[in-house]
Amino acid sequence: MEQHIKVLSVLFIIMGILGMVIAVAFLVLGAGTAATILAQEDSNEARIGAAWASGCISVVAGLLGLMSIPSIIAGWGLSKHKSWARTLTIVLAILSLPQFPVGTAIGIYALVILFNEESKAILTL
Repeated sequence: MEQHIKVLSVLFIIMGILGMVIAVAFLVLGAGTAATILAQEDSNEARIGAAWASGCISVVAGLLGLMSIPSIIAGWGLSKHKSWARTLTIVLAILSLPQFPVGTAIGIYALVILFNEESKAILTL
């Protein structure tokens, strides 16, 4: 069971890092969108459109980045056998279930591992 907890911690850290990478990609997309709009036309409407487009994409990027942080924290906590990490990971696993197919697989795996009596004993030390 110890090995499963290590694998789970690595999976959650990787999911968090991938979320951060996607957030940065969205930020670049937002800047590129604004630059493309402004390169096409230099009017007040274009400036407003560029601001709205880049602003909306930046908000999405910020939310993605913000949602990735708990995953990294949960993975770190699992690797250090923190008791609170089990609860956080269970919540994150449930929230990842609708993210078919990878999130669903990782969520089910996490729930099976974390509700095992042996892992409960390991993570409550």
